[in-house]
This record gives sequence, C-alpha cells and structure tokens, in this order.
Amino acid sequence: MVSILHNQSLKSFNTFGLDVSARYLVEVHSLDELKGLVKSEEYLSGQHLFLGGGSNVLFTQDVKGLVVRNLLKGIAVVNQSADDVYVKVASGEVWHEFVLNCIANGWAGVENLSLIPGSVGAGPMQNIGAYGVELKDVFYELEALDLESLEVKVFSKEDCKFGYRESVFKHELKGKYFITSVTFNLQQHATLNTSYGAIQQQLNLKGIAAPSIKDVSDAVIAIRSTKLPNPNVLGNAGSFFKNPEVESTLFSELKAAHPDIVGYPLESGNVKLAAGWLIEQCGWKGKIVGNCGSHKDQALVLVNYGGATGAEVYALALSIKKSVFEKFGVEINPEVNVI
Repeated sequence: MVSILHNQSLKSFNTFGLDVSARYLVEVHSLDELKGLVKSEEYLSGQHLFLGGGSNVLFTQDVKGLVVRNLLKGIAVVNQSADDVYVKVASGEVWHEFVLNCIANGWAGVENLSLIPGSVGAGPMQNIGAYGVELKDVFYELEALDLESLEVKVFSKEDCKFGYRESVFKHELKGKYFITSVTFNLQQHATLNTSYGAIQQQLNLKGIAAPSIKDVSDAVIAIRSTKLPNPNVLGNAGSFFKNPEVESTLFSELKAAHPDIVGYPLESGNVKLAAGWLIEQCGWKGKIVGNCGSHKDQALVLVNYGGATGAEVYALALSIKKSVFEKFGVEINPEVNVI
C-alpha cells in the first residue's frame, strides 16, 4: 500500500509556485498502487485531484481532500515498420523528456511540441499543441483506468473526441478515468513542419538549409525560451488563455476596425484569433497588479512575481477577460484548470 502524507504543501508541485496545501498527498508509481489507492478511505472520503507536472493548474484554495501525484514511468516501442514506429509511454513521464527521447532515437512527429511543460498523461486531456502540430496528429491510442470498475479501457483517437485544447476527458468523462499510458504513431522518416511561427526564421538565422528533427526542436526551444518565462525563476503556467475562434463574418468586422488583428483561417471556416494580441491591445502586457501580472514579453502568460495567491491571479484573469470582451466583443477562456 502506498504511503499517504498529511497536510502537505503543494508549492513545489505547481509551476505557479502557489503556497497551498493538501489534506492528503500520495505518489503512485504503478497501476497496482493506483488500484489500491482508489479503494482507500482517504480517496473515498471526499475530494481527490490527480496531479501531473502541475503546469496547467491554478490553485485558488487549499485542497481539502487527496492529491495524487502521477509518477508512472516507462517508454517502449510496441510496433514498428519501415515508415512507422508506435511508442507506448507511461502517463507520468515528463513530456519534454519524452520528446527528447524521440529525437535521440530519430522518431519524428513531436519535435514541434518541444519544451511544453507537464506530463505525458496531461497531453491528450488538453490535446496540447504548438507551432502547427497538435497531439492528435501523432496520437494512436491510450489506456485509462475506470475509477469505478477498476478496469483498464483502451481509447482510440475517435473515442477521445479531440478538439482545440479539448478532449472527452475534460467534459463527459472528467474525473471518471485515470490515463495510464499513451501510444504515439511516429515516423521513421520525417516530414517537417517549419512554416508556423518563427521556426523557419530561426533556422535561417542558424544557416540551416536542410534541417533535421533535432534542428526543428532546437529552433522551437530557442523561440519558446525567449517568449515564455522559466517557471523555476518566475511562477507561471505558460499560456493562460486559449486562442478564441470566431466566425469569419465577425473576423471581417474586427479586421475592418483593427487592421492589424492576428487571425488564422481554420478548416471549419472560422478564424482563430491570437489571444495574446487581443490582451496586449487592451494594455495588459507587462502590467503588474499586486503580486502578479501579464508578462512583459508575452501578454498571454500570467505570472506570479512572488507571494501571489491563486485568487489574485484568477482575479487578474477575469479582469483581462472582461476588458477583451468590452473592446472586441470576443470571449477568451482559460486554458489552465482553475481549482
């Protein structure tokens, strides 16, 4: 049976660095430990929260129940051909370390997703994405423990109902399953995506004409490092808001009123707006409110300058959301889970 700790600080387990506590804290390293935990009195007696890297959560209060840290580990090739390789990854693996492992082995597909914080298990829940690639593009299947029946179920891509920063695990199946592993369909021969953002510009700067997957990864790391503050130095959870989608007619109206507005056409006919641009136009970039604020280099990132509470950060987020709606008539919503 796993050891359950009482009244534990979560400050080092969330990238905002918020000083909140959990009534109970436990680490699970295996499926058997997880199954045993789910039957425990501490789990059954009240609130419980599964925590990966703590990079996509904003704690606005102490957790009165049980916090479960996912430390399931393991990376294994389960099938491969001349073109494809299927890699099964335990959900507690650190996402960026998994990406680096793929690059070291020459497996292509996740290089654009370098330096995204968090765990592998959180990836499909959020359908993480960056620089023109989303997790669903390389997803094959996942295994998840039914927290009631304690049976392991296999979910296909269709079962997961992936959308923009969305999946079935954020909605109808929220809190009902614990993702234990994710299997990715990667490529033995890379088809690189360098057209999004500043990747090509970064490669040109380095004089790289025929990039490898490592070159693309290095470019993404360089770009992200200049745009996003290191959470070990300045508490943050990366991009706080999702980029909103609007209908093309509304985008045309916004474009007429704001010629510099940033928008990306989608297959659906809608247009994805850059939330960071909207926030910046409302005067929030670099603005400090109490102990928190919008980062000076990226308005989309809310930061803890030291001593902030989750309630402070959330109040700031609501103020930003309100001002964007008042100026543009567009609603922006958190990408971060507010607890």
